[in-house]
Amino acid sequence: MERKIHNENLRRRRSRQRRTSLSVARSMRTRLVVFRSARHIYAQLVDPESGRTIASVSTRDRSVVGEGYSGNVEAAKKVGKAMAGLAREHHVEDVVFNRNGFLYHGRVKALADAAREEGLRF
Repeated sequence: MERKIHNENLRRRRSRQRRTSLSVARSMRTRLVVFRSARHIYAQLVDPESGRTIASVSTRDRSVVGEGYSGNVEAAKKVGKAMAGLAREHHVEDVVFNRNGFLYHGRVKALADAAREEGLRF
């Protein structure tokens, strides 16, 4: 039995997560998983067979973002470009984009578009 979620925004996000998790889990392609907080954005490449993280990038790493603010669209674009570079190093070209229940808008969309521009296909 699941606990009732009183926070409306969290309840909606969990609903979106459940709705999309089955289709993402069925795919045998590598997953590009995104997590967004108020201050940072994180991206991981996850192997579909073992469930282990292949590579990860976030705005907490100053070599990716530099000295700028880490919670904006520009920082998300830098993370997307860095993730595409890491995917290329690990010989990954096709991925499934798991937005983790977040709306495809703003920073999540900027990360995805930047990764596509650098050659990642999803």
